[in-house]
Amino acid sequence: MSATARFPVLPYLFACLLGVFTVAGYWYGLGQPVILPDAATPTHKLQCASYTPFDKDQSPFDQPFVPRVDRMDADLALLATRFECIRTYSQTGLEALPELARKHGLKIMSGAWVNGNQTDTQKEITALIANANANPDVVSSVIVGNETLLRKEITAPQLVELINQVKSHIKQPVTYADVWEFWQQHPEIAPAVDFITIHLLPYWEDDPAGIDQAVKHVAQVRQEFGEKFAPKDILIGETGWPSEGRQRETALPSRVNEAKFIRGVVSLAEQNGWKYNLIEAFDQPWKRASEGAVGGYWGLFDADRQDKGILAGPVTNLPHWPAWLGIGIALFAATLIIGGRVHNTRTALLLPALGAVAGCSLVAWAELAAVTSRFAGEWTWAGLLLALNLIVLAQGALALGQKEGWRQRLFNALERRAGWWLMAAGFAGAVMMLGLVFEPRYRSFPSAALVLPALIYLLRPVSGPRRELSLLAVIIAVGVPLQLYREGLNNQQAWAWALVSVLMVAALWRSVRLSPRRSS
Repeated sequence: MSATARFPVLPYLFACLLGVFTVAGYWYGLGQPVILPDAATPTHKLQCASYTPFDKDQSPFDQPFVPRVDRMDADLALLATRFECIRTYSQTGLEALPELARKHGLKIMSGAWVNGNQTDTQKEITALIANANANPDVVSSVIVGNETLLRKEITAPQLVELINQVKSHIKQPVTYADVWEFWQQHPEIAPAVDFITIHLLPYWEDDPAGIDQAVKHVAQVRQEFGEKFAPKDILIGETGWPSEGRQRETALPSRVNEAKFIRGVVSLAEQNGWKYNLIEAFDQPWKRASEGAVGGYWGLFDADRQDKGILAGPVTNLPHWPAWLGIGIALFAATLIIGGRVHNTRTALLLPALGAVAGCSLVAWAELAAVTSRFAGEWTWAGLLLALNLIVLAQGALALGQKEGWRQRLFNALERRAGWWLMAAGFAGAVMMLGLVFEPRYRSFPSAALVLPALIYLLRPVSGPRRELSLLAVIIAVGVPLQLYREGLNNQQAWAWALVSVLMVAALWRSVRLSPRRSS
């Protein structure tokens, strides 16, 4: 019988068609827009949004920080189409802001950054007073300090003294802003302020609220504060939801969830006549250095000032899904090309299945890396994991196809180091597991980075360094229940990581059994 006759055409075509539909369905499903009631319309502006003057390549740690007036001008022109006011957090670098706000018809809740450095704090306070007095038509209120008690940088009596200093020099209302629990812990601050500014961020709560309960949580806390501190008015000084980042218990960041939260809070606040400020106007990439990926994605617009669809219109979790789909299909096709001709029904089904897994998992890892990587070390780590996945993919594809010529030579080269590829995947899994067990707050779940190696080496174990593979398997296995305990059993991302980790442990253990014992 000829080679052509043995080629299982129909199973292969069926598996290829199913694989293409799988990759296409995966990315199409992630990218589909969701229709929600609008929060802002051309004839209805929202109250206020937090604004910082940093472009996507700037941060407050730049020395010296040089504000770009043309950027601030363009930012305020954009925000004026949606909001009546902006909230600021510092006086540094914002000398031109009042005139720009006046130009665009915006009011400013002007803030002074208060910290443990008395000299820096007094400079901020002096500038705040001068700014408020020079621009009474623009500066509607002032905020003396932001989450200073949360950071434990000054005491409550020191804060009251600063508030009284500002109140004695200006006519605008004066407040202090902090997470709502710290107002409960320090009620002595309340008599000093003209109104109370609370931060309500359900994602960051000690007991995070999922998107279905988040708006209710905001309403409950706002209602309690309104009753407790009456007749003082309450401003919800920060409320928002991240569009990217790791899940915390049931709190899942996404663009759709951010839009649900923001639109829900705005509707609730306007129905009840509550004052609010949304955090924040634009994504701030610099925050990822201290808060992980989630810190950089609280904006209503992205760092390039493009509309994320949070306030109005359809919103999608993956606006660039056609590009990711194209890369996924290309990986699927590359897998078939590398594998070449298959020789039985089993391999005719497995090779397209492998391509489909690659077209989803590898592209998902690339997309996650693009969102989460903050500095050169993380980009290097993500790139090395992607390269490892491509090597393992080629090895798996070649193992399924008929090997001849360059395919045979490449397969032999990869096979000679197969144990090291597995150990590299196990090492990556152990490192990431330890991070999620001991320092998980700002780490994303890297499930997509290990799906392919775990599956390939589980189905096709290889011989490798026995002791090292055993140690890696133990580290990952012990970490599975520990990270689930820390994350809570309702965290789907934690469960996905646990499943991938179990597959990796099984792959490592199967290979340990194949590996020869070292002689003593």
